[in-house]
Amino acid sequence: MITVSARETLPHVHTEEREKDPLCYVENGLAKRKKWETMGESVAEAQEITEDNNMEKKPQDGRKAPPHREVPPVVGLLLAVALMNALLYLCLDRFFISPRRAPGRCPYGYFRMGQMKNCSPWLSCEELRTEVRQLRRVGEGAVKRVFLSEWKEHKVALSRLTSLELKDDFLHGLQMLKSLQSQHVVTLLGYCEEDNTVLTEYHPLGALSNLEETLNLSKYQNVNTWQHRLQLAIDYVSIIRYLHHSPLGTLVMCDSSDLRKTLSQYLLTRNFSIVVNDLDALPLLNRSSGALVKCGHRELHGDFVAPEQLWPYGEDMPFRDDLMPSYDEKIDIWKIPDITSFLLGHVEGSDMVRFHLFDIHKACKSQAPEERPTAQDVLDTYQKVWNLLRDTMISQTREML
Repeated sequence: MITVSARETLPHVHTEEREKDPLCYVENGLAKRKKWETMGESVAEAQEITEDNNMEKKPQDGRKAPPHREVPPVVGLLLAVALMNALLYLCLDRFFISPRRAPGRCPYGYFRMGQMKNCSPWLSCEELRTEVRQLRRVGEGAVKRVFLSEWKEHKVALSRLTSLELKDDFLHGLQMLKSLQSQHVVTLLGYCEEDNTVLTEYHPLGALSNLEETLNLSKYQNVNTWQHRLQLAIDYVSIIRYLHHSPLGTLVMCDSSDLRKTLSQYLLTRNFSIVVNDLDALPLLNRSSGALVKCGHRELHGDFVAPEQLWPYGEDMPFRDDLMPSYDEKIDIWKIPDITSFLLGHVEGSDMVRFHLFDIHKACKSQAPEERPTAQDVLDTYQKVWNLLRDTMISQTREML
């Protein structure tokens, strides 16, 4: 501690002042001395604090502290690249289509569509007559006409029977719709047998036969890729598998005498999946009783249909329906390669997919029905090819980084 003497710090006082009032002089001197001593203590304390801080900053081993180093620019660049890679890996799954999950299904006799949160009962005849507003015709087939309609601000499809002569086919299609409600089948909203009307969910993208026209639109260019097209093929084979293992038994898609006719039986949804829409010609196969099927009562031609669907007795014998042999669900397997080829189109990468599907498609085209794979076999192969191509592209992308 620094001490300051009174002699050194007291200011000079004249002799006359000391003589006139010595007591005042002494008191003033003592007070000023006390003040200077207090200032000295403060200075000393400040010096001690400064010395202590300097002692703490010095390394204990007596060495100088290392100087502050800036992060080299190359380190920052590497960190940025690592962050970009992490973000890219997270986004790779968006490049491929995530597995589709079916929304919670409503119980039998109920439906839900669009943004509806709750299930609603199938609409009755009275509700169809009073709550559904018919707008315009959007399609017509042999059995029914389809009208774009409106129900409670929802766009819906109202189907009407074209001719009473075809009412059996119409009612068969209705029964199939009621029994097969699932993610693979268009949603049934209501029906009225008295009026021969059926109400289903409306899909503005229309029939699958319009796929090329739809994907050629500029707003859909982002989904016009082999990835999305292969997913459509997987959807199609999934539907065939479902029909072959339906709750009713093995069903055969008979309304498929040519490519365009077959495609017209399916609809393209807003999220670019496929649902089957027309179930009027869907006979039940009963192999245990030997009851096979025949698709129609007329002679079929062309190489789109399976060989067993063609008249087997040559041109010399006129076609007779009673002599035409029946067949099983393997006629649907024969047609899968042609449907898939249409769905894949000719976009970049589609030939690569065809190469990987060559063997399973060759098996589908076996002349003998029993040598063709099942729909489950085809679906498994499609999934394996999908996974293989996805993993290959992800691996190649990572190597490029």
